[in-house]
Amino acid sequence: MEILSFNRLPSTQTYLLEKLRDKSCSIPIAILTKEQTDGVGSRDNSWVGGDGNLFFSLAVSLDDLPKDLPLNSASIYFSFIMKQVLLKYTDEIWVKWPNDLYHNQSKVGGTITKKVDNIFICGMGVNLQENQNNFKALNIDIEPLFLLKKYLCELEKYPSWKQILSQYRIEFARSKEFFTHINSEYKSLENAILSEDGSLIIDNKRVYSIR
Repeated sequence: MEILSFNRLPSTQTYLLEKLRDKSCSIPIAILTKEQTDGVGSRDNSWVGGDGNLFFSLAVSLDDLPKDLPLNSASIYFSFIMKQVLLKYTDEIWVKWPNDLYHNQSKVGGTITKKVDNIFICGMGVNLQENQNNFKALNIDIEPLFLLKKYLCELEKYPSWKQILSQYRIEFARSKEFFTHINSEYKSLENAILSEDGSLIIDNKRVYSIR
């Protein structure tokens, strides 16, 4: 996968979308920046920072993704693969439903996904070395470009959703200690049930991640 690296961008996702819109790049492609000043986070929140942290967005063809992957739960898929990579350099990394990377009890990163025509876009930020966005950092000395290359190597194996879900089920119990935003409400995950498609059953209602 081609990687375009920058010293500073307002948003890797905005930049990528613009390049796809004017057809000045081809997929698969990843955009990496050392500093992000107006990044896009969940629920229209910003994700900004620099100083050795990881900020990237990537675009792949829907045809390359596993056939069994529910797109509404793609944030779990992309996040879990990053978790597996990070475990090579630190411990106690896990994915809080549906798109947050946690170290022990503290959020250190997050993922957002978006479908545009036949292209799937994933944006991710991980605090590697510096606390930013009011979240903790992993405090590991690893270059963002090096980590992104490791991540893309694992992602491009495109494990099946069934394979990822079977492993994610084991750690989902940790999410039950937390709350998450669902339709503008802050809901406890204590009694949530994880479904085969990555959605949750909460109060007898099905909830999808869609982030």
